[in-house]
Amino acid sequence: MKQVLGRKQSSRNEDWLYAVAHIEELISPDEVKDYADESLSEIRRATDGKRAAYAYSAGKDSIVLANLCEKAGITTGYFAYCDLDYPAFVAWVKEHKPAGVQMMHTGYGLDWLYHHQNLIFAEGALGQRWHQISQRGPFTQMFFENHLDLLLMGHRSIDGNFCGPDGYIRKSSGEVRFSPLRAWPHEALLGYIHYNGLPLPPIYGWKDGWVQGTHAWPEREFCSEDIMKGYREIYEIDPSIVLDAAKKIPSARRFLEEVGA
Repeated sequence: MKQVLGRKQSSRNEDWLYAVAHIEELISPDEVKDYADESLSEIRRATDGKRAAYAYSAGKDSIVLANLCEKAGITTGYFAYCDLDYPAFVAWVKEHKPAGVQMMHTGYGLDWLYHHQNLIFAEGALGQRWHQISQRGPFTQMFFENHLDLLLMGHRSIDGNFCGPDGYIRKSSGEVRFSPLRAWPHEALLGYIHYNGLPLPPIYGWKDGWVQGTHAWPEREFCSEDIMKGYREIYEIDPSIVLDAAKKIPSARRFLEEVGA
């Protein structure tokens, strides 16, 4: 295997596009199989005799995780979404998600965003609140509401995620999470997607899609210093998002005025 991608924070979108286009030169089917076999064994050991499910974000990591879980006999997954997600992304999920994935609407929308406008394109410590709002909180809710013993995550260390020394995160509340992909490099993940013919959502074809990921539109990164830049990029993806936001959010309305839309 030849690694050309580093940590998520240091890899550019063009680096990802290069890796996707040259994936067969970077990693072989046998090398991908070694990673998959090891994770499959871990999933089977971790879930044996337990009520387990997996977290599904419909991003590249969770798509691989879902495929491995299905092979291991874990067919229940949970997908959290809200009215601030890209409509085309949610539509793709509804069409392509595994049959056992249950969709959970978290209730967030423009009314909520109106009262939390400081979170629009927020970064740093403030931006971290989005992870609790859109991922950590909903998945914790799913864990307890469904009386799970274990929730499988697609987190990987190279993305900067803390996965625990043995892949487990055990919380004092009783929640237990396990990350069987934690040691996978990006090339192994892309290779698994390629060699297994797994479809990807449209986000990866949008501007900086490999860097931005599956976040809701107000989570768009690298726009905190120029909020108009954020709206401009979103408008190019889907004008209806900004047009709807402008009905309640002053900064969105100001963007439309500036561009004469």
